[in-house]
Amino acid sequence: MNYYSLNNRENNPVDFKEATIRGQAPDRGLYFPKDVPVLPDDFIENLHRYSNEEIAYRVIRPYTGDTLPEAELERIIYETLNFEQPAVEAAPVEDATGPVAHTQPFEFPLKKVTPNLSSLELFHGPTLAFKDVGARFMSRCLGYFVRGNNRPVTVLVATSGDTGGAVASGFYDVDGVQVVILYPSGKVSSVQELQLTTFGKNITALEIDGSFDDCQKMVKEAFADADLQKNLFLTSANSINVARWLPQQFYYFFALQQWPYKEHPPVISVPSGNFGNLCAGMMAWLSGLPVAHFIAACNANDVVPIYLQTGNYQPKQALPTLSNAMDVGNPSNFVRILEIFNQQLPSLQKILTAYSITDEETREAIKSLWKHHHYLADPHGAVGALALQRYLTEHPGEKGLFLETAHPVKFYNTVEPVTGDRLTLPAAVAALTHKEKQSKKMDARYSELKDFLLSYR
Repeated sequence: MNYYSLNNRENNPVDFKEATIRGQAPDRGLYFPKDVPVLPDDFIENLHRYSNEEIAYRVIRPYTGDTLPEAELERIIYETLNFEQPAVEAAPVEDATGPVAHTQPFEFPLKKVTPNLSSLELFHGPTLAFKDVGARFMSRCLGYFVRGNNRPVTVLVATSGDTGGAVASGFYDVDGVQVVILYPSGKVSSVQELQLTTFGKNITALEIDGSFDDCQKMVKEAFADADLQKNLFLTSANSINVARWLPQQFYYFFALQQWPYKEHPPVISVPSGNFGNLCAGMMAWLSGLPVAHFIAACNANDVVPIYLQTGNYQPKQALPTLSNAMDVGNPSNFVRILEIFNQQLPSLQKILTAYSITDEETREAIKSLWKHHHYLADPHGAVGALALQRYLTEHPGEKGLFLETAHPVKFYNTVEPVTGDRLTLPAAVAALTHKEKQSKKMDARYSELKDFLLSYR
C-alpha cells in the first residue's frame, strides 16, 4: 500500500512506515492511501464469528503492507485492544465524590438506549476516551519503526482534550520517542489536563495561551519548517498521522459485529471536531461495511454543517463549548473526506448529514438520556445522541447508533449538575488525583515553540 499527499497526487508515494514516521508530507499535505481495500462479503456478513483481534488484523493489514511482519502486526493489535488497568483506591477528584470503580478489560460494548437508538461505548481504555486505540496502535508501530535509530523521534501533537492524554499514555516510556503535547490553557477539562500533564519522563506538556486552532497551527508550522526538520526527527500523533487515523476503522466493525438488526444497516452518528473518526468510518464503509447513513454531530463549531447546507467551506475561529474535544474551527481531516468523494458535494450529501448542537441543547440531552433512559452520556456523546435523534425523527423507520467517545467522569463538572447525581470514579482517574500537573506555559507564537524544540532535543 502506498500513500500520496493530498496536496500533490503526483509526488513520490511513500509506504506505511514512511507515512507514519513523517506524519505529514513535505508539501504539508495529509497522506491518503492510494487504494481502499474492499473486504470479502463473507467476512462482513460473519463479523460475529471473529474476535476483535481477527477483525482488526483483517481491516488494517492491507494498509500496513510489508512494512510490518505478520507476527509484529499481531502483537501490536493485541496490545492495542487488550489491557487491564489496576484497580486503584484513591481520593476522588474535587466535587466528584462517588466511589472508585474497579476497571474492566478493554471492550467496545454496544448498548441499547431506546428501541431505535444505541450507544457504542469507546471509553473503556486507560484514558477513558476513544483515542486510546489509535494512540496505542501508532505508538507501537512507531516504536518498531525507529528501533536502532541513532537519534530520538520527537512526536509533536496538538490536543483539544482527549488526544493529549491518549498519546501520553500510549507513548509513555517508549524507547527512542520523545513526546511534546500542545494544549489550550483553560480549555480542557480538569481530568483531561491531569491525564496529559502528569506522566513526566519522555512526555512534555506545553500549555498554550490560545485556542486549539492556535495549537494546531503551531504544530503545522513546525512540520513546514525546513530548518527544524534538519535538526529534529519530527512526527505527529494527531489524527493527521495515518497510524493514528486508520485504526479508528475498528470501532465501526466492532459496532456491526454487535448490531442486532441485520436487515437494517445503522445510521451512525459521530461526535466530530477534527473529523478523523468520521473519516475512518467512511473508509470502513468504502471497504464494504454496511452503513445506512453517517451523521457529523457538531457543537457550535459549525463549519461542516454550513458547508453541507450551502457549499461554502469557510474555516472560523474555534468557539469554546462544553464538548471541548470538538472545538475545532478548521478541521484537518475534512480534506480526506472530500478526497473520498472526489470533491463532489452532492455525492457527500447522499451519505452525510451534519447538525450543530448548542451547549444548552447538550445539557438537555444529557438530562433527558439520564432521566428517561437511565443512560449517562458525556457532552460529546450527548451531542451525538441528539443529532441522531433529530435524524431518526426526520427518517422514521431507521435505527442508529451514536459513538460515546469519552467517559462522563472526564466532564463531571458539567454532568453532575445536570443529572443531580454523583459520578462513580473509575480507577484510571483516581490514580491521577495524587499527581501534580507538570506543564510549561507558552504564548501562541511559533517562534517560542521552535526555540523550545531546538533546546529540547
